[in-house]
Amino acid sequence: MNTLFKRLTVFFVLTFGPSLEVNGSLAFATDTSLLTGDVRLACEAILCLAASRPTHECNPALSHFFSIEKRKLSDTLKAREHFLSLCPSATASAQMSSLIKAIARGAGRCDAKTLNLTLTTPIGRGGDAGYDRTVILDRMPAYCTAYIQHEYVRITDDLPRYVGKPDEEGFWVEADAYDKALRKYEREQAIKKLRRENYGWGGN
Repeated sequence: MNTLFKRLTVFFVLTFGPSLEVNGSLAFATDTSLLTGDVRLACEAILCLAASRPTHECNPALSHFFSIEKRKLSDTLKAREHFLSLCPSATASAQMSSLIKAIARGAGRCDAKTLNLTLTTPIGRGGDAGYDRTVILDRMPAYCTAYIQHEYVRITDDLPRYVGKPDEEGFWVEADAYDKALRKYEREQAIKKLRRENYGWGGN
């Protein structure tokens, strides 16, 4: 039994406890033979995507999860939810069902790079040129909030963080890069402010 398998069993039994009671017994505690093939991958994906900093043992399950792609985003999210639902405990409680939905919709879509792309919003009009400026919004989408703040998810310490203000070229960075990015941002904004004051130039 490998390390991830052990963690999987302990995680589901101890973290979710009685919520995993199915037909009078705890899933995984009494029937580990269920953990094979796609069923096992689905359960491992849930574990890995609900915890901070997945180990290399998560790679097969995560690769399978993120390889599920359809032509439409809505179809991709449905297919990923269907895959996670293969795990026997996916529908054992309302909390587990909501976890599956949250992971399917939020996992892989709430990192800093993706947020900077999806939250870029045009503002102002520039005549024939169309929108003349864009900003990156500082509020995560609802699907990210639902995923990150779910009661069974433990990734709070690794959340992307927002640097600055939207109307002052703010942007998202990963948690471990925040301090360095903030210092650089503040230096650059101070220089631009000085230029505006001295020359009336925005420096953008």
